[in-house]
Amino acid sequence: MRITTIVAAAIAVSGAFAKPRFVMYFDQWHKDNLPDHSVTAGVTHVTTAFADSIVFNSGTWYEPFMAPDQVRLLFDNGTKLCLAVGGWGLSAGFSAAAKTNETRRTYAQNVAATVKRLGYNCVDIDWEYPGGNGEDYKQIPNSEKVWEIEAYPLFLEEMRKALPENIELSIAVPARVEDMIAFTAENVARINGIVDYVNIMTYDLMNRRMNETTHHTSVNGSLDSVNTYVERGLSPENINLGFAFYAKWFSTQSGYQCTTPTGCPTALLENADGSDPLVSGAITFEASTYAGKLEHAVANGVADQELGGQWWWDANQEVFWTWDTALFVARKFSEIVVPKKLGGVFAWSLAQDSYDWSRFKALQAGVRAMEQQREE
Repeated sequence: MRITTIVAAAIAVSGAFAKPRFVMYFDQWHKDNLPDHSVTAGVTHVTTAFADSIVFNSGTWYEPFMAPDQVRLLFDNGTKLCLAVGGWGLSAGFSAAAKTNETRRTYAQNVAATVKRLGYNCVDIDWEYPGGNGEDYKQIPNSEKVWEIEAYPLFLEEMRKALPENIELSIAVPARVEDMIAFTAENVARINGIVDYVNIMTYDLMNRRMNETTHHTSVNGSLDSVNTYVERGLSPENINLGFAFYAKWFSTQSGYQCTTPTGCPTALLENADGSDPLVSGAITFEASTYAGKLEHAVANGVADQELGGQWWWDANQEVFWTWDTALFVARKFSEIVVPKKLGGVFAWSLAQDSYDWSRFKALQAGVRAMEQQREE
């Protein structure tokens, strides 16, 4: 069944809704083999990533890795250009900024001044994560970040005040419930009225802090994340579902046969100090990285139709692989985005699917089917 047919069937049942958002992150580490307009057509927002969060604690000196005018040339006329601040390992500035009314105000004003100077249309706050469980969780324990739970919505409120009304404000948020420390029901309901939309990072659902295998971006796992945020007060129309243009791999415990994608014991994936022992990782679907291990994994991939994810266990290397396919992208539209009436989708990131653009095109097809159904 074609991807557009799968999505259209779901829309016919659930009914049409507002024009969907199609957000594409464009990261500074992957700038080669960029897609042409036939692939990027329909993208509503491009979000350049990242500006280190510490930049705006005391200044406005950020310069993007590509000139905004050049970025715009990659997309349709009218595509909004957004600035992502923060990111994994780049969120220390947020903690300093959120401390007091004065620091929050200064930070927000610095971001607003930068947005105005560079001509951005929107700001995306990627604090990973308020309340703890970030990259530094072994150095700064969660017990020292409890205050951030209350400060987080205050920080966002100040950001909203500093930005002009026509500049959109969004946030990227964790998908694993263990990391939703600051996203209490009280906070989520409050945040829902502050930001324009929320990017739920429904990938990396398996990471190196775990000791058993599971899909890193399955249909069921993504749905669980969405349901949790909705139950805590986030409006579905404010949600963008996340997609990853990379596969993840994890070494498994020696002597075990991993015959299913879940529950297989892993090797020790993280050192006691939180550092990476290099027995797990990620590989993008770029043309430059596809050949070799990833190509071999994809050729042997197994579709888990029940949980909704692609996987393979390499018995020779004792390595578990997990990734998304175009067909599972389509299922996320038909089983999550459309029936839940979400506001849109997003992906990380622009150049990471250059081997065949299959995931990118599946997103494009899903969004286009939603738009066409609404117009009919």
